[in-house]
Amino acid sequence: MKFWSDSFSDGAYIPSPFAFCIIDPTSHVGLSANRNPHLAWQDLPAGTRSLAIICHDMDVPSRGDDVNQEGRTIPAELPRVDFFHWTLIDLPVSTTQIAAGAFADGVVAHGKSGPEVAGHAGLRHGLNDYTGWFAADPAMQGQYFGYDGPCPPWNDAVIHRYAFTLYALDVPRCAVEGGFTGPEVRQAMTGHILAQEMLIGLYTLNPFLAEPQYGSAAPA
Repeated sequence: MKFWSDSFSDGAYIPSPFAFCIIDPTSHVGLSANRNPHLAWQDLPAGTRSLAIICHDMDVPSRGDDVNQEGRTIPAELPRVDFFHWTLIDLPVSTTQIAAGAFADGVVAHGKSGPEVAGHAGLRHGLNDYTGWFAADPAMQGQYFGYDGPCPPWNDAVIHRYAFTLYALDVPRCAVEGGFTGPEVRQAMTGHILAQEMLIGLYTLNPFLAEPQYGSAAPA
């Protein structure tokens, strides 16, 4: 099974149009275009009956004491946890790609609707972890379904890695219901994964870590 993106190369920086936030020299961060990246695949294994996609940040600080705090830095040695940015399930095997911006194009305060995907009968989106992140913010709180891109802490000492994983499943419909999450889908897929492939994209809002070409690539 082959899996790729025309929006970024495996192991390279994710261009800023596909992020939730960008670097702002005055306020540290500002909102970005928040578009989902292009993804494509081929050569599915025999017996594949549906596909699933999960995107998660592997480098989220396990403690929030120093997150986005002036005069402080999140140490690189701090243990890291997962933060889920996108869970899309029940993709038919006839699907071969997802266009850039097809499922997310702009930041939506209080979150996009779900789990059903408007205009795509049968597809379902899970809740991403911005649901919990914004829970105490009246201006943004809500249920965040679908894709919302990178917004790592601007004072983190590490560049974050974002894993986009494609799963080929032997079931036509994933056994989760309602407002499901990425971890719940992972559990439901156990024993049903015929193949999986991963792409890694990098992103940072720390101006001392950002490479010169940060965010300069045109969106696919």
